[in-house]
Amino acid sequence: MHEAPARGRPLLAHGGAAMTPPTRRDTGVRYGIARVMSKRGLCSRSEAERLVRAGRVRLDGRPVLDPERPADPQRARIEIDGAATGAAVPLFLALNKPRGLVCTARDERGRDTVFRCFEGAGLPHVAPVGRLDQASEGLLLFSNDPVWAAGITAPQTGPVKTYRVQVDRPVDDERLCAIGAGAVDAGEVLGVHAVRLLRDNPRTAWLEIELHEGRNRHIRRLLAAHGLGVLRLVRVAIGPVALGDLAKGQWRALDPAEVDALRSPGSA
Repeated sequence: MHEAPARGRPLLAHGGAAMTPPTRRDTGVRYGIARVMSKRGLCSRSEAERLVRAGRVRLDGRPVLDPERPADPQRARIEIDGAATGAAVPLFLALNKPRGLVCTARDERGRDTVFRCFEGAGLPHVAPVGRLDQASEGLLLFSNDPVWAAGITAPQTGPVKTYRVQVDRPVDDERLCAIGAGAVDAGEVLGVHAVRLLRDNPRTAWLEIELHEGRNRHIRRLLAAHGLGVLRLVRVAIGPVALGDLAKGQWRALDPAEVDALRSPGSA
């Protein structure tokens, strides 16, 4: 297993201060300050909006109360509660998500979220890269680099995601071929990159399914369209990054080679 950052210690630049991006020329591009804060990895966009509206943010030395106030994404000087900020150190994590957790920072229904797994780690803001529904488990990536994350979730060029799925009945060759052809549900095409039978018995079967994209409850809807119920669903790989022996509820930092491999369009 790769060595994870020390728990309880933020990943900041040498000396304990957040990294400050290099000075760049003014391109004329402007985004809302909440979006800039999110892109710098300081916090989520919704949290940035709350901070701005609460009067806790200054832009270029002046208080700002409008989350859509235009700001230069490269040159803007942003302070939160009087403290200067810079771009957060890029962070890329892999978590073995347990079943029963939801992929959100806050849940209005009070359910446990995936961020419970990071409690006490002292990490800066990170966001899930894609989703796994509450009943699903397995490999879930996190990052504070939205450009990297967008490349992974891109439906046509993102890496293949691999799942192991236990279904509630045996699967013969005819049904396996039908699953491989995909399905249409509620007007959405649910495509499949590849599917194979791992093992079966008189009552259940395990399938390996690969997807290029992941629509909401994609695999569950796909299999339901072919008369199959899902008993267990585990994501075991995203491109070249495998879940491996990472224990349930545990996380690790991706190594630089893994980060670069996932940055490559169409990484397998």
